[in-house]
Amino acid sequence: MTDQQVAHFTEAFNRNRATLALFSKCSTKDELDVVRDAFFLGMASQLCPNEYESIRECLITDESAFDAIASSINTDKGLETTVTAARASPHWLDLVTAVHAVSNTVGSDLDGIWTTLEKGRLDWLGAVAAAHPLKVILKEALDKDKNKTERDEVDMKMVYIYALSLSIESSANESEAWRKVVRMTNKANPLQDYNGDLWDPRKEEWRPLDLGVQEAAERGGSSFQAAWDA
Repeated sequence: MTDQQVAHFTEAFNRNRATLALFSKCSTKDELDVVRDAFFLGMASQLCPNEYESIRECLITDESAFDAIASSINTDKGLETTVTAARASPHWLDLVTAVHAVSNTVGSDLDGIWTTLEKGRLDWLGAVAAAHPLKVILKEALDKDKNKTERDEVDMKMVYIYALSLSIESSANESEAWRKVVRMTNKANPLQDYNGDLWDPRKEEWRPLDLGVQEAAERGGSSFQAAWDA
């Protein structure tokens, strides 16, 4: 490994950060796989010119692949169509292997980087999906309350944060501690026996729970506010 190799790899990685960041727009594992493979294509275009050129030639000479890509340009299916066509090439495995070989040479764990992003996104999507029914109830209650205050919205957001935490493994201890603080009898239903006076964000047990959910959102490429507003 030379300084020049590291610099070349780093430059290629930085040029493809925008593609990697698309993980935050994904809603399914299949969509995440598309982003991952688009990232590999982008890295190969900089680091593995022979393997990349072999696939590019296939996409140009294969009439069906070429037509599909051409018709998807400037559409929301453009990236997926290109990746799907590239995967179908007999040279796809060679390209992925070559990218990993270069990555290993400079001591970069691309699979580890991607696994972290993918897990963070899927975990967050799971938490949001699980807490969605309660969020609907909370927001409907706010909408119907003509005399609601900012404090009322804070209270509802606290309940939603707690609901999200139930699906975040790293926040298990914090959510249980908060359940005890507010004397919640059914941890799956924070509205049962709800006592607003006990749900005080100034209590020391609240901050770790709040931060845990915020950090999970960041790992998923999102934010708590985005989930609440969705």
